[in-house]
Amino acid sequence: MRVLVVGAGGVGSAAVPIAARRSFFDAMVVADLDPDRARRAVSDMDRRFSAAGVDASSASSVASLCRDAGITHVLNAVDPRFVMPIFEGALAAGADYVDMAMSLSKPHPERPHAETGVKLGDDQFAQADRWAASGRLALVGMGVEPGLSDVFARYAADDLFSEIDEIGVRDGANLVVEGYDFAPSFSIWTTIEECLNPPVVWEAGSGWHTTEPFSEPEVFDFPAGIGPVECVNVEHEEVLLIPRWVKAGRVTFKYGLGSEFIEVLRTLHKLGLDRTDAVRVGGVSVAPRDVVAACLPDPATLGDRMRGKTCAGTWVRGTGKNGEPRAVYLYHVVDNEWSMREYGHQAVVWQTAVNPVVALELLAAGTWSGTGVLGPEAFPARPFLDLLTAYGSPWGMEER
Repeated sequence: MRVLVVGAGGVGSAAVPIAARRSFFDAMVVADLDPDRARRAVSDMDRRFSAAGVDASSASSVASLCRDAGITHVLNAVDPRFVMPIFEGALAAGADYVDMAMSLSKPHPERPHAETGVKLGDDQFAQADRWAASGRLALVGMGVEPGLSDVFARYAADDLFSEIDEIGVRDGANLVVEGYDFAPSFSIWTTIEECLNPPVVWEAGSGWHTTEPFSEPEVFDFPAGIGPVECVNVEHEEVLLIPRWVKAGRVTFKYGLGSEFIEVLRTLHKLGLDRTDAVRVGGVSVAPRDVVAACLPDPATLGDRMRGKTCAGTWVRGTGKNGEPRAVYLYHVVDNEWSMREYGHQAVVWQTAVNPVVALELLAAGTWSGTGVLGPEAFPARPFLDLLTAYGSPWGMEER
C-alpha cells in the first residue's frame, strides 16, 4: 500500500503520526498546494514519509502525482469543495480512494426547507458504476462523523437490535479555546457549509426530506463528564449514507453547537459572508467565506490553548435481540490533553484522522474489500471497532 494524503492541514497532518506507529503501508506521500506545509507535516517521520506539491482543484494534478509516486490509495484530507477533482483524479490513476466528507449538496431551488435538491454525495454515487467497472473502491465518508458514527450504526444493526426505530448521530463537546472570543476547532469553511445548508432527515416510507437549519433543538447528555448539550439539526453525510445499508425508521444528525456559535453563523449568513462565489474588492476577486476562514485561527494550531473533550456517537433505539425495547448510545471520546501529549494534535482533528487510518489498515489486510462507491456501513463493523481499540483509542456504549 502506497498512500497519498491530499492536504496537510489539521486532519491531514494528524493522520501522519497516527500512521507512523503502524506497519501496514510502504509509503505515505503528504501533498499540499503549499509544499512547505507538507514538508512540515512529515519532518520528524521515518523514511516511508515524503512531501509533495499538488493542486487539489485539478484532477489531472492529482492523477499525475499518483502515477509518479506509484500510489495505490488516495486519502482526501481537504475541504469538501475539492472532493470531485481528487475523487476523479484517483480513478484516472487507477488508485482506490478514501474521504472524510462527501461531494457538496445544492438546495432545492423552490422548496429548500422541505425537499432535497442535489444531496451530499450524489455526484460521487452517480459514478459508482465507473468505479465498480474499474475494479476500484471509493470509501466515502470515513472520518469520525461521518465514518465511525456509521460504523456504530452497522454494529447496532448487526449485533444489538432486531429492529431499529431511529438512528440519531449526536455530536457534542465541552472544549474551550483560551484567548479567543470565537475560534472553531474544525475547518470554518466546512462548518459553515454543513450548518447553514438545509438539514436532511430520513424517514422510512417517505425517504429524505429537508428542514430549517438549527431546527428541533434537544438536550443530549454526553458521557465522560461532558454532560448535557443542546443539539440541533445540521446537514451531514450520515443521514445520506446510513439508510443505504442499514434499515431504520428514521435517521437524523444533530450537533451541539451552542447558542453563541449559532448566532455567529446566522450573522455571517445575514451579511452574505457565507457565500462561496467571488465578489470584487478593490482590484481583486475573493469569496467571502474564504475571507472569514483567513481571519480566524487555523484549527490545527489551537491545541495548546484548548481544554476539554469531544464526543462523537450514535444513539439507536428500537427492539433488542431479546425482543425487548432498547436504546443505546455508542460513542468515542477524545481528551484534548491526551491527544496533544500523545500525538501533538488537538482532539477534534485527531479524532477525525484516526478513523481513515484504521480503515486503510483494514483495506491493506483485506479485512475490508469491495469495489464501487461504498460507505462505512457496507463493511462489517466489529473488525473496525476492535482495531480502533488496538490503536489505543477505545469506544464505549451506554444503555439509554
